[in-house]
Amino acid sequence: MLGRWLVRDKTPVLRCQELVLRAPAKSDFTQWHSVRLASRPFLKPFEPRWTEADLDRNIYLERIKRGAEASAKGTEYTFFIFVTDGGTQRLAGGLTLSNIRRRVAQQVNLGYWMSVNDAGKGIMTRAVATVLPFVFDDLGLHRVHAACLPTNMASRRVLEKNRFHEEGYADNYLQIDGAWRDHVLYGLSRERYETSHGSV
Repeated sequence: MLGRWLVRDKTPVLRCQELVLRAPAKSDFTQWHSVRLASRPFLKPFEPRWTEADLDRNIYLERIKRGAEASAKGTEYTFFIFVTDGGTQRLAGGLTLSNIRRRVAQQVNLGYWMSVNDAGKGIMTRAVATVLPFVFDDLGLHRVHAACLPTNMASRRVLEKNRFHEEGYADNYLQIDGAWRDHVLYGLSRERYETSHGSV
């Protein structure tokens, strides 16, 4: 049993004002289970199909294990987004940097989800802004890709406020809630990011 936790998660801890972004921990299970279950009707139209069985503790622990292995290889980083309040941390959502490609591509896919109780508060916009320096400065990547449903205006605002540029439209791009759905494709290049931050 000890062996499954020998791989150390290399996901950094990122902070911005009241937000803390860090890798999921075993001790987060109860809060994660509660938030995901309460948010299921809210998230259902925007995510791949899942059931309460996917909230099982063993499945959660296996995800942590895979996440640690992926971060150790530098191929994926999973963050939980916490809001600090009076010394406690409340789980507000999650953010993933996945499918990291090196060599001539130097790019990553960005995905995220939000608790129903914390939606519409600007938390995800700040969380994405917090993770971008890690992407461009620490990982040294050149592009970030993201996709969202055309009708998901909240997600589109998160990306656009972070200077992502709408780059295309993909038919039947991802399977969402059991059906193949069209997506709007967004991208953010290092050049656009550095221009918006006054970098040289």
